[in-house]
Amino acid sequence: MGILHGRLTRRALIGALTALLLLPGVAGAKTTSPICDENRVEVRGDFGSVRFKVELAMTPQEQAQGLMFRESLPRMAGMLFVYPRESSVSFWMRNTLIPLDMIFVDQTGTIVRVHSEAIPLDETPIPAGAPTLAVLEINGGLAARLGIDAGDQLRSPALPQDKAAWPCN
Repeated sequence: MGILHGRLTRRALIGALTALLLLPGVAGAKTTSPICDENRVEVRGDFGSVRFKVELAMTPQEQAQGLMFRESLPRMAGMLFVYPRESSVSFWMRNTLIPLDMIFVDQTGTIVRVHSEAIPLDETPIPAGAPTLAVLEINGGLAARLGIDAGDQLRSPALPQDKAAWPCN
C-alpha cells in the first residue's frame, strides 16, 4: 500500500522521486541516448546493430600507440581513431600482437572499407582506399561474424554530428 494513514510510506516516496527524475526536462534526467557516450560506438547495417565499448585515440600520441603490445582485447571492445579532418590513411600492425579488423569510416560515419584479420606484427601498409575520418579497430574476424561491411553506418559523439548519416541526437 503506497499511502498509509494520509502519509507517504518510504517505498512510495522513493518510487515517486524516481519517476520524477526519469521524466524528460526534469533536473538531473538524462535526455540523450545512452549510446551517445564517448566510450561507445554503434554500427548498423542489414544485420541489425551492434555496440562496442571503445577507447578513443584522438591525439597523434594516442594514435601512434594504438593497440600496440596488447595481448588481448575484450570481445565487444575496440579503439576508435578520430582524425581532425578526412584524409587518406593507412594502418599497419607494428608491435600489435593480436589480429584486428580495421573499419574505415568517412566523415558521415559511413563505413568505406573493412580490412579483416590484419596479421599481428606485419608492417605492410593497410590503406583505407577512400577518404577517412575515423578507424575502428576490433578483434580480428569479428566484423565478418557480425556482418559489418562497407556501406554500414557507425555513430559516435566523437564524429561530427552535423554531417552524420546516423547522428547521436
